[in-house]
Amino acid sequence: MRSDSPLTCLQNIAITIRSIGTSLGVQFVLAEVRIQEGESLENALLCFKRKVQQEDIIKEVKRHSFYLKPGEEERVREALARRRSRKKARKEQN
Repeated sequence: MRSDSPLTCLQNIAITIRSIGTSLGVQFVLAEVRIQEGESLENALLCFKRKVQQEDIIKEVKRHSFYLKPGEEERVREALARRRSRKKARKEQN
């Protein structure tokens, strides 16, 4: 394959992110992109990145990567609400 030619798919392939439930062993498909024959892999990866971004998968993974006690979680939510209200007040002043 030449270096200047784009990579193309020769068969139907699916790029998938799966989430496995720990207690039940259940699998959920979080994002899936099917690549058609002749479609470039760069195009498929762009579609996959867009789908992951639209479904906020990265945000959910980061949110579940550590445990916050209920009181800590409430403090974080309140701090975010204060930050949003200050930002809204600044916008209204301008």
